[in-house]
Amino acid sequence: MPVMTAAAIEDFLDEVFPQRFGTIEAVDHMRATMSLAIDDEHLRPGASVSGPTLMGLADVCLYVAILAEIGPEPMAVTSDLHCRFLRRPRGDRDIIATARILKLGRRLAVGEVQLFSAGQEEPVALVTATYALPDRDD
Repeated sequence: MPVMTAAAIEDFLDEVFPQRFGTIEAVDHMRATMSLAIDDEHLRPGASVSGPTLMGLADVCLYVAILAEIGPEPMAVTSDLHCRFLRRPRGDRDIIATARILKLGRRLAVGEVQLFSAGQEEPVALVTATYALPDRDD
């Protein structure tokens, strides 16, 4: 069961990470879903969503899933991130990210994030990432 709600995570992120983007849609045990309304600043030539936008949303989405499990921790940081671009992300649709934690240990969290153009069934990108976690008392 998550220890933080989506609303509590939004409040925490507003305080410690206000430059992040995306909206938390849901958190569940070891999972999170976020969306990003696409604007011109997110596009690359050819009206596709840019790679940095996709990777940024994926990174935040996995962080949200981790926060839901461990509570408010500003010093949980990305230590590794790999992105596989699978197909063109449409610039006329929101991007949806779904994160799943694969392993939550004492010092590391490993997860994957699938990104979709809203309304499409096939993912546009697959991200795997590792977060370094500070010492915890559990």
